[in-house]
Amino acid sequence: MRILVVEDEADLNLLLCKVLTKAGYTVDGCLDGEDAQAHLLGAAYDGILLDVMLPKKDGYTLVRELRDQGNDTPVLFLTARDSVADRVKGLDLGGDDYLVKPFDFAELLARIRAMTRKRVGQRTNRFTVGDLTLDTERRQAVRGGEEIPLLPKEFSILEYLVRNKEKVLSREQIEDQIWNYDYAGSSNNVDVYLSRLRKKIDGGREEKLIHTVRGMGWAIREPAAPKGGTR
Repeated sequence: MRILVVEDEADLNLLLCKVLTKAGYTVDGCLDGEDAQAHLLGAAYDGILLDVMLPKKDGYTLVRELRDQGNDTPVLFLTARDSVADRVKGLDLGGDDYLVKPFDFAELLARIRAMTRKRVGQRTNRFTVGDLTLDTERRQAVRGGEEIPLLPKEFSILEYLVRNKEKVLSREQIEDQIWNYDYAGSSNNVDVYLSRLRKKIDGGREEKLIHTVRGMGWAIREPAAPKGGTR
C-alpha cells in the first residue's frame, strides 16, 4: 500500500512518514498542494493524508480538482479546523474521512486501514441496474446512453445503493457509509441528497430505479418485468 502525506509542518510530516513506514506502508511526503499534485500525476496511491491549510494550493481545492479529474484515491483530511461546517465542506468535496489535530496515531492507523480496505473491496468497477451503468473507476453514471452529471456525494450514495441492489438501506446506514463521522442531533443530509439523486436518475422516466420504502429507507431495484411477456 502506498500513501501520500501532504502536510506543511515539516516535523509532523516527517513523523507521519516514519509512523506509516514502520506500519508497513510505502510513503511519500510533500509540503504543499502543488507538489502533491505533481506526485499524484506521476504515481498511483492507495490513500492520501491531506492537511487543509497548505501553501500554494489548499487541501479543499486539491480534492475538488482530483475528483473533477476522475481520481477517486481515498482522502483522509488531517486538520486543526474542527467545526461541523469544515467537516461537511471537506466531505462534500470528495474527502473520505476527517481527523482533527491533535490525534492519536493508533486511531490514524485504524482509519487508514479502514480506508484502504474499502478501496481494495471496490476493485470491481462496473455495475448495471436496468439501463443504468455505473463505472466507479471513472466516477461515471450513464442511463439509457445518456451520461448523468453527479456531485461527488451523489455518486457515492448511488454507488452504495447499487452495490446493495434490492436491499433497503436506512438513513443511518447511508450516513455512516457516506459521511463517516459522528455528530449529535438530527440531519436531513440524506433526504436532500436522495431527492436530488432521484431527480437526476429517474426524473422524467417511466421506469423508476430508486424507491422510497416508507419508514425504512431507500433501495435501488431492477425494473419490473413487462406484463404479458412469454412464460
